[in-house]
Amino acid sequence: MNYPVWQLGFPGGLLIAAVAVLHVFVSHFAVGGGAYLVITEHLAYQRNDDLLLLYVKRHSKFFALVTVVFGAVTGVGIWFTIGLVSPEATSSLIHTFVWGWAIEWVFFFVEIAAALIYAYNWDRLDRRTHLAIGWIYFVAAWLSLVVINGIITYMLTPGRWLQSKGFWDGFFNPTYLPSLLIRMAMATALAGMFGLVTGLRQATPVRERIVRWAGAWLLIGIALLPLLGRWYYGKFPAFAHDYVAGLIPAARRAVLAGAVCAALILLLTMVFALLKPRLVNAAVVAVLLMCGLLVMGSGEYLREFSRKPYVINGYIYANDMRVADVTRISTQGVKQVSPWVMAAEPVKYGRELFALQCAACHSLDGYRSIRSRVRGWDATFAREMLLHLQLTRGTMPPFAGNEQDRAALGDYLASLAPAAVAAGGEIDAGRQVYEMRCALCHSIRGSRRPLDFSGMDAGAIADFTRTLPDLSADMPPFTGTESERHALAVYLHDATK
Repeated sequence: MNYPVWQLGFPGGLLIAAVAVLHVFVSHFAVGGGAYLVITEHLAYQRNDDLLLLYVKRHSKFFALVTVVFGAVTGVGIWFTIGLVSPEATSSLIHTFVWGWAIEWVFFFVEIAAALIYAYNWDRLDRRTHLAIGWIYFVAAWLSLVVINGIITYMLTPGRWLQSKGFWDGFFNPTYLPSLLIRMAMATALAGMFGLVTGLRQATPVRERIVRWAGAWLLIGIALLPLLGRWYYGKFPAFAHDYVAGLIPAARRAVLAGAVCAALILLLTMVFALLKPRLVNAAVVAVLLMCGLLVMGSGEYLREFSRKPYVINGYIYANDMRVADVTRISTQGVKQVSPWVMAAEPVKYGRELFALQCAACHSLDGYRSIRSRVRGWDATFAREMLLHLQLTRGTMPPFAGNEQDRAALGDYLASLAPAAVAAGGEIDAGRQVYEMRCALCHSIRGSRRPLDFSGMDAGAIADFTRTLPDLSADMPPFTGTESERHALAVYLHDATK
C-alpha cells in the first residue's frame, strides 16, 4: 500500500523466480565448487598428478567466470526485481536483518576477491599459499550461505520472531538447520555436476579419473537429498502439508518433478560416471545439468508456494500487505491509506485495486488468469466472493477495503468476462453454473471440499442453495436466477448420486 505497483502484465513473482532459480543454481555451485577445487588440488599435489593439476587450473577459471560474473549479476538482479515487485517485504527483510545482510556482504566481498586471486595466480603463489586462498574462498562462500539461509527460511517459518521480533528468533527458525544441510548437499552435487562439464574436455588418460571423481561428488550430494528433504518438509507449516497432499495440484507436481529428476540424476551418475565413465559425453552431462536445474527449481517453487498466502509467513501477505494493516484498511478504505489509487469511476478504480491487491499473483489472461476464474460472475456475486477469498483454496490473502472498495473491485471483476448460461439441457446448463459459481472452491467427490448430495432430490438441493450463508459464514449466497438455481440442482443431483 505504501509503494507504487510495478505493472508488468504478468505476476511479478514469475520474474523473481526466473532470476532467482538461475542465481541459486550457480550460487550453490559457488559453495560446493570451492571445496571441490581445493580438495582436488590437494589430491593432485598428494599424487604428484600433473594432468589432474592442469584440470584444476582450467576448471578454476571456468569456476570464477560462472560464479563471479554470472552469479554476481543475477544476485544484483534478485535485489532489483524483489525491490520493485515486493517493496514492502523487501524493506521488512532489510530492517529485520540489516546486520545479517551487512555480514553476508562482507563474506561475499571476501569470496569474490579470493576466487579471482585463486583462479589467476597459480604461477605466482606457492602451493601452500594458493591452497590457503582456496580455503578462504570456500569458508567465505559457506558462511555467506549460512547467513542467507537464515533469512530465506525465516520467510517460511519465522517461528518465535512473530512474538518477540528478535533477530536470533527469526534467524534460527524451525527450518534453518534442515534447509542448511539440504542446500549443502545440493552444493556438493552441483560441484560434481559442473566438474563433469570441464572434465569432458580433458585428455583421455585423466578424463576417466576426473569423471569418476566428479561423479562421486554428484552421487553423494543427490543421495542425501531424500532424507534431508523429508526432515526439511516435516518442519513446514501444517497448511503447506495440505497443499502437497493434494489441495494444490501444482505443489504436488513440483514435489514429484523434483523426485523424478533426482532419481534420474542418481541413475545416470551410477551407470555412466561411476561404472562406465568412458560413455559420459556432452549429451549425458546436459541431461544431468537440466535435471539439476529442475531439482533446484522444484525445491525453490515448493518453498515459495508453501508460504502462500504470505510472502513472510504470518506477517506480510503475498500482495505486500501487512497482516496487521488489514483491519485498518478495511475500516478506513484503500484511498485513505494508499496514495497510489486515484480513479473516481468505479470500474477504473476497481482496476487500480486489482493492480494493488491481486496482480502480485494473477494476470488478466496469462499465468493464473483472473479472467478465466471470474467468467460468468455478476457484480453481486463478485462482491460476495471478495469476502471469502482466503477460504477459496487457502492461498489467497483476504480482501482489504471498505464497502466502496469491495463494490468497485467486484464491478471490475464482473466486467472482465460476462457470460450467460448457454442454451441446452438442464444438466449441461447446471454444469456451466457449477463451473462459474462453485468450482473455484469445491470439487465433486474430489479432494478439495467435495460436494456430495447423494440421497437428496433436485428440489432439496435447490432449497439447500437458498440457505448457504445461514449454514456457514464461509459461504457466499447464490446470486443466480431461479432457472440457474434449478439447473445447478439438477446437475448436482445427477453428478453426485
